Amino acid sequence: MDKGKAVMGSGRRWAVEFTDNSSSPSSRDIPDPPGFTRGAHDQDDLLVNKQKKDAEANWKSQKAWEVAQAPFKNLFMMGFMMWMSGSTVHLFSIGITFSALWQPINALRGVGKVFEPYKDNKVDLLLPKLVFIALNLVGLGMGVWKLNTLGLLPTHVSDWVSSLPPAQEVEFSGGGIPLQ
Repeated sequence: MDKGKAVMGSGRRWAVEFTDNSSSPSSRDIPDPPGFTRGAHDQDDLLVNKQKKDAEANWKSQKAWEVAQAPFKNLFMMGFMMWMSGSTVHLFSIGITFSALWQPINALRGVGKVFEPYKDNKVDLLLPKLVFIALNLVGLGMGVWKLNTLGLLPTHVSDWVSSLPPAQEVEFSGGGIPLQ
């Protein structure tokens, strides 16, 4: 059985032909009605397209700034969590500290991917990227500060050379014993 006959049926009575094979003049040869000009219509289309592109560029710029300022919201939460974890070395404080270090490092590694959806010829992404990088560097600095308060950073020469005596403690707690 023929494939075309099975689908279309054998008695096709009408058909629509979209090609114009007539000898009459085409629609472009017909004069425009009074008050209508094709140039103005084309200019309106160009204006609408330009407005749409400008609106899209504004939207992309606004979203890029929102993404750039997103790490600022995390700074306060991470700072609060680091403050709540205390200054002693235990599992919770180490987990919070390494989370405070890991998140900005990953964000800095993926700056290009973060701003990829907002690339456009009309949108300048340099300043939002710089703000994003700066805020993540502040977060990274907070993590390094927390490592220092936990005593996990090698900040004295004796941390590197074992034959040197350790640094003298500047502060101490007497535990209620009066000093003489």
